[in-house]
Amino acid sequence: GASSGSGQIPAIKGIKPVPTQVLASTTWQGMRITAQAMTAVPFVIFNGSREREIKPGRNTSFHLMVMLSDDQTHVPIPYASVWATISRQGKIIYDERQWPMISRYMGPHYGNDVTVPGAGRYRLSLLISPPVSARHMEYANVWTRPHRVNFTFHWKPAT
Repeated sequence: GASSGSGQIPAIKGIKPVPTQVLASTTWQGMRITAQAMTAVPFVIFNGSREREIKPGRNTSFHLMVMLSDDQTHVPIPYASVWATISRQGKIIYDERQWPMISRYMGPHYGNDVTVPGAGRYRLSLLISPPVSARHMEYANVWTRPHRVNFTFHWKPAT
């Protein structure tokens, strides 16, 4: 993935900014699937009646964001579920659900914080489950089964 910006990036309130990196992108049945990494910052999980704040740990490497969108209209696709598995040299390092999220800056996406052991080449496997919703006819026969996509990406922490 490519990094934006150059030079040393100062920490803000103890959080070290990570230039947003596109890790990988592909299209499946007209669904654009894009995985990005950005700075891990606190987020809130709201279940309809209670909130739980999630703070990144000291060793958190990045916040993984998975965007699902219609490849023609670029409209985000909600109501799916995304599971991410990251491995290195055949060893699973991360295996977690990606939360459905909304963000003023990144829009709707699926995300969670990730810790990897350092710079290097990693394998990212995403399991996309079908969106659970009523559908207009143009989406009647697509995204009806779980789909797995596999990517390889190079991670380099910001210095």
